[in-house]
Amino acid sequence: MLQRTLAIVKPDGVKNGVAGQVIARIEKEGFRIVAMRLHHLSRAEAEGFYAVHKERPFFGGLVAFMTSGSVVLMCLERDNAIAAWREIMGATDPAKAAPGTIRKLYATDIEKNVSHGSDAVETAAFELGWFFRGCELV
Repeated sequence: MLQRTLAIVKPDGVKNGVAGQVIARIEKEGFRIVAMRLHHLSRAEAEGFYAVHKERPFFGGLVAFMTSGSVVLMCLERDNAIAAWREIMGATDPAKAAPGTIRKLYATDIEKNVSHGSDAVETAAFELGWFFRGCELV
């Protein structure tokens, strides 16, 4: 089933110069990049995006990290895009990620894990709408 998902190369990936390698991997894996842009999240954008985690102890650190530098925002499309991108990214904790996954290759720790991907169809709809206007996703 053709799906769309949000992918983010987080500030650590941009800062460490691996955004191009992540994008190349995305294309190699058969995703179509529907929309993409470099963006520096404001505090309000990060807090709204991660509002689901507002009561969690890591929320403040997550917002600080995501606003610490530029990110690459992408709308990806392919069959089963959500599950496929999550598999390619690997486990949130790079120490537990499978060999060859984005996080195993490029992440430094569970907090600085290079990439983000939507976890469900409903989440993808919210996340894509948070960062892209409808006309950008044609």
